[in-house]
Amino acid sequence: MATYFNENTILFYDGQMMRATEAHTNLYGQTLHYGYGAFEGIRSYDTDHGPRIFKAREHYERLIRSCELLGIPFAYSVEEMTQISYKVLESNGFSDAYLRPLVICDPSMTLINGQSTRLVIAAWEWGAYLGEKLLSLKISPYCRPHPRSVHMEAKAVGHYVNSILASSDARKGGYDEALLLDCDGYLAEGPGANLFFEKDGKLYTPAQGHILPGITRATVFEMCRELGVSVEEGRYTAEDLFEADSAFFCGTGAEIIGIKAIDHKEFKQAWTDSIGSKLRQMYLLLVREKTTQPVSIDA
Repeated sequence: MATYFNENTILFYDGQMMRATEAHTNLYGQTLHYGYGAFEGIRSYDTDHGPRIFKAREHYERLIRSCELLGIPFAYSVEEMTQISYKVLESNGFSDAYLRPLVICDPSMTLINGQSTRLVIAAWEWGAYLGEKLLSLKISPYCRPHPRSVHMEAKAVGHYVNSILASSDARKGGYDEALLLDCDGYLAEGPGANLFFEKDGKLYTPAQGHILPGITRATVFEMCRELGVSVEEGRYTAEDLFEADSAFFCGTGAEIIGIKAIDHKEFKQAWTDSIGSKLRQMYLLLVREKTTQPVSIDA
């Protein structure tokens, strides 16, 4: 079992820094009973200038937006949460770390909007969520929720029951991870990462609406603009993916990781020759502030 804290771990909870072993939550909270809460996943990287939280503003703006969409009261500003996050890193002596902000709703057994919340910001040292090797994916029997049933752009706690079901099913079948379709049978995303695939020197990715529009996904778009790589958003089928040259997942936890096969069907292009591989190189330089120059697509 993974260990995320010990007796020396410090986190922020309900307005103060404290030991993780001393933090307690109420067993009658809406977040625990109904999954009614919001969270973020953020990475800090060791740079020549010290720890740097990658795109802290974008992540915390999304956390605030998630709360707004879900009707969850929340009073912290982006600046306050960013300052707290750096304090959490400093208190634990972390540079390369994963940060988990979580908005917890207070006790209520009703099914209406909560009236008060508590903020947790924890951190732990964590490698790439999906590892470093190329992934073997299973197209999941579970689909993403219908966009009229939930706010897909909100990073809500309860949404991830769907992710757990899909990921667990794939791993039980011997795969590394799942790939979910939307409720109409088009490509959507992974349980915790967005999908891109390459065909004839161009990238394609499922459009917003049925996916969580990831911050790493937006970073891929930014890097592609620098490299002059065309990216098209749309509704694509599994057959489109099977006919692609290569593919990759991206997300804060996963970073950028190549996909070897879908339902045991391998891509024909070597990962090292793919656009995704070049983007991965560029991304790892970007987050550690190692260079401001884009990696050549022909490198």
